[in-house]
Amino acid sequence: MLLPAKAEVARQLGRYRAWERVMLASPNDRAVRATFEDAGYTLCVLMGERCAREAADAAERYLRTSLGTYLREQNERHRPGRAARRGPPTAKRRSRAGR
Repeated sequence: MLLPAKAEVARQLGRYRAWERVMLASPNDRAVRATFEDAGYTLCVLMGERCAREAADAAERYLRTSLGTYLREQNERHRPGRAARRGPPTAKRRSRAGR
C-alpha cells in the first residue's frame, strides 16, 4: 500500500480545513463551495476514502500516529464484520406469535 508523505497530507488537510471555515462563513458563494469541494476531493484521493469527512479523519489519524500503527488501524477498520462473513440462513424462522 502506498501512503502519501506526511508533509503533503498536512498541507492538504490544512487547505481543506481553511476552505471549510471560509465555506461555513459564506455558504451561498458558489466559488467558495467549489474550491472547498475540490479540496475535499483531493483529500479523498490522497487518503483513499470516499467521503471528505472520512478522509479528513483518516488524515488526522495518519498524522498523529506512526506508520505501523496507522496501517494496523486501517486493516482493522476495513475487515468485514462477523455478520458479513455468514452465509444465508439455512431455514426460515417462523413467528410463534398467535399459537
